[in-house]
Amino acid sequence: MIHQNTLEFAEALDAQDELKAFRKEFLIPQHEGNDVIYLCGNSLGLQPKSVSQYVGKQLGNWQQHGVEGWFNGDDPWLLYHEQMKKPLAAIVGAKPEEVTIMNSLTVNLHLLLVSFYQPNSKRYKILVEGGAFPSDQYAIESQVNFHGFDAKNAVIEVFPREGEYTLNTGDILSAIEKNADELALVLFSGINYYTGQVFDMKAIAETAHKAGAYCGFDLAHAAGNVPLALHDWGVDFACWCSYKYMNSGPGGISGIFVHEKHFENKELKRFAGWWGYGAGKRFLMTQGFVPASGAEGWQVSTSPILLMAVHKAAIDLFEKVGGLEKLRKKSLMLTGYLEYMFEQINQKYGEELFKIITPKDAEWRGCQLSIICKRDGKKTFDYLTQNGVIGDWREPDVIRLSPVPFYNTFKDVYNASKLLDESLTALV
Repeated sequence: MIHQNTLEFAEALDAQDELKAFRKEFLIPQHEGNDVIYLCGNSLGLQPKSVSQYVGKQLGNWQQHGVEGWFNGDDPWLLYHEQMKKPLAAIVGAKPEEVTIMNSLTVNLHLLLVSFYQPNSKRYKILVEGGAFPSDQYAIESQVNFHGFDAKNAVIEVFPREGEYTLNTGDILSAIEKNADELALVLFSGINYYTGQVFDMKAIAETAHKAGAYCGFDLAHAAGNVPLALHDWGVDFACWCSYKYMNSGPGGISGIFVHEKHFENKELKRFAGWWGYGAGKRFLMTQGFVPASGAEGWQVSTSPILLMAVHKAAIDLFEKVGGLEKLRKKSLMLTGYLEYMFEQINQKYGEELFKIITPKDAEWRGCQLSIICKRDGKKTFDYLTQNGVIGDWREPDVIRLSPVPFYNTFKDVYNASKLLDESLTALV
């Protein structure tokens, strides 16, 4: 597509957008009486208007049925999560029995590491991306220490090459092969939170398995953002949050994936809880844990129905839109236009004032573009905020902007870029 740096061009793209009606499904924060330009779905997605209805319905069931709401009414809570497994499986590329909804992201990561990180004196190392989100770093360090190993020796980090910002896939695969004899686990994010790089999850999983290691992914920035095929890629496990691109509320309920090849593996240890016991016999209250079949066997605690209701409101929109493929198509157009507008600013001033560190190849990025601000980065970010653009600042000099196809427009991209341009003279 040949882009144009005009408001008319942006508005023309919006007029042709087959998903434009979905913006009305969300509540847009306000700034001085107008909609903000919200480009922070990578951190917290906007609230679907249907959330109040979905939560209100469950509050009504609680009011009407009390504890009997677990079994009575048109939405019995005992199996409430079952309604979301099929659409959720479609989002992450899994079979419905391979996913379930539970807890929060880092809690789920720890629970899955109980099963998939079982080190011994020979295989005890974990290979991870250098500069992973701190939650993952802390979880991995604590798991390694818990098993009696020194994280400085047991955790292998793969960093970008000197002068580069993103990881080279060949370097990741080479690191796996180099440490094959000692690797117990390869654990990566699906998308790096800082640069927005999408990793080659299929290649990473295949190489990890050839090395004799398990492979898992933290999909916090990938789920609901880019196409995934966890089952077909042979990924052993994955977990994600739901409050970014799945728009399920701050601290919203999380989810997990466990590949069906592990369902009957008796050697996998796990931390058990009542909710992970088979639903058919759960209320017999017998001793001795017998896990439910599928990913549900990793559940621990009772479903938080009100959080589940928010999640269902958001998940239903993915079905209403007709699948992730349509969202992905618009997402590529939005980031392509945003990239073009950054380049226009740099050309105007004859220097690279805003350097994009997200991969240029659209296949390896999602909704997010991360830019290094060469001049007064924090002041630039604050200028955007003061003028109604909500993005994300990362020290020391990076602004992350994420146009989300559900609710962002090409006009949003155009206006945000114009304010970015404007900041260069306003802040002199």
